[in-house]
Parts: sequence; structure tokens; C-alpha cells
Amino acid sequence: MVSTDRFLAFAAMSLLVIVIPGPSVLFVIGRALAHGRRTAVATAIGNVFGSYLLVVAVAVGIGSLVERSVTVYLAVKLAGAAYLVHLGVQAFRHRKELKAAAIGTRPAEPARGDLRTVLDGALVGVTNPKGVVFFAAVLPQFVNHSAGHVPAQMLVLGLIPISIGLVTDTLWGLTASAARTWFARSDRRLSMIGGAGGFTMIGLGLTVAVTGRAD
Repeated sequence: MVSTDRFLAFAAMSLLVIVIPGPSVLFVIGRALAHGRRTAVATAIGNVFGSYLLVVAVAVGIGSLVERSVTVYLAVKLAGAAYLVHLGVQAFRHRKELKAAAIGTRPAEPARGDLRTVLDGALVGVTNPKGVVFFAAVLPQFVNHSAGHVPAQMLVLGLIPISIGLVTDTLWGLTASAARTWFARSDRRLSMIGGAGGFTMIGLGLTVAVTGRAD
């Protein structure tokens, strides 16, 4: 259904786009610095889940509507940006509690299960302007319309960047959480890294809000 040459070409294009850190990568790093390895991995899983929802949206025609409509696009972008700022503020507020969390005496933030963390990542993934543009504008170009089953082709091709993103996002998160372990040896250093994670997410949210399409 999807030819090998199109498959490989899209894989190469996806890799080039994904290796450039975007909102999803920075979000995973911010969460890793603020809350550690488990949260980072759960966030990465949520991110790719949210990204694949964009693939599904494009496959059924919704993605193109979002890309063409300035109002809808702006609403999606600002929703994601606002949530990033919210999470960043929460991480910064609880930065001084990270030492206690590191030794298992209390949580670094209000109770937040793995499912909630995955959903947080999914929301960021599905509102990621970079993902919206990539899947709406690039993905359709690699579909063989003469072969038919266009939605199915998109769903299959969409697994490529999702798989690449899961690997790279997880590696980014594990690397950042490893650095956090070193900072955990000092209350002050861990508080600083927690604050840095919060500021990273706040800055990312503001960046997402003010960048994107010019129209």
C-alpha cells in the first residue's frame, strides 16, 4: 500500500524535523528536570500519543481544517501555550520540595499519577504547532493517491515519526533526569534545577504563543 521509496523518504524527512528540538522535546526535558525519570518517560509516551492523534485528525480531514483556519489554529496554539505556562508555574512553585521527593518522603508536587502525566504530555503533543504543520502540510505529500486507501496510508506513515519521536524524546528525558540525579546531592542545586525546569516550560509556552504562522 505504501511504497518502500515513499516510506524511506518520509522517514528521512521525519528524522530531520524531529532532531531539531521543538515544544515536545523541551517539554520532556523540563518535566525531567523538575520531576525525574518516571515523569519524563510518561510524558514522552503522552507526547507521541498526542502526536498520533494529529495523524488521525489529518487522515480524516480535520487536520487540514486546522491548518487552513487561522482562528482554529490560533485557538489550538494558545491552548497548548497556556497549559505549558501553567505546568511551568507549578514546577517552579514546588521546586524547594524536590529534595524530599528525591528521598521518597513526599511528592514534588500535588499527587499526579502516571495516567495524568501521560495526559499532560498528550495535550502538549496534540497542540504542538510544529506537529500540526508537519502532519497537515508534509504527511499528505508522501501519500500515493493512485493506490487508494489514503487515510490508511496516512495512518501507517504516521507511525514513522511517532516511533522516532518516542525513542528520541525518551533519550532526552533520561539524559535530563540523569543530570537531575547529580543535582539531588544538594538542596540548593536541586531547587535550582527544579526552577530551571519550570522556567523552561514557561518560556516554551510563551514561545509557542508568539511564534507560528504569519497569517
